[in-house]
Amino acid sequence: MPRIEGPPEPWRSFFAEVDAQLSAAVQLHCCGGFVVTQLYGVARTTSDVDFLGVVPYVAGALTEIAGRGSPLHRKHKLYLDAVTVATPPENYEDRLVPMFPGVWPRLSLFALEAHDLALSKLERNGERDRDDVQQLARAGQLNPEILKERYYNELRPNLLSHEARHDLTLRLWLESYW
Repeated sequence: MPRIEGPPEPWRSFFAEVDAQLSAAVQLHCCGGFVVTQLYGVARTTSDVDFLGVVPYVAGALTEIAGRGSPLHRKHKLYLDAVTVATPPENYEDRLVPMFPGVWPRLSLFALEAHDLALSKLERNGERDRDDVQQLARAGQLNPEILKERYYNELRPNLLSHEARHDLTLRLWLESYW
């Protein structure tokens, strides 16, 4: 995967202003449309950066700085969104992919690896989620065997309910996209 020196505008200016308002180093574990478009090259629009893996008080501070309705959101038409609905695979942090390393002094962006990103969309399984997974599969970013193995070994054991529904979703994805 090619190393990208920084995101295109308006993302570059948005993150620079977020960084300027931080008083300490912050690592964002990014998922969703921002990662799908900026790291994996899927053509679609998005105006938010979904993130997880941040302690609640940091998430609250980030939302205040650059969340929906914040001055930065009004200025750039972009915002940060703390995700509470996604469940990533158990060891996703070991596979995080740095995005734009060293561009900002305090803000570091890390993306979910493609299989982990796809699996983080499994529970919600909305139309956009299915489209993203299909596009990642078509682009050769996903291996069905790795997806299946991570689901059964790292995601399914941590699901709180509806395992049969999620098993079916995975099976339908595998049948439809490969």
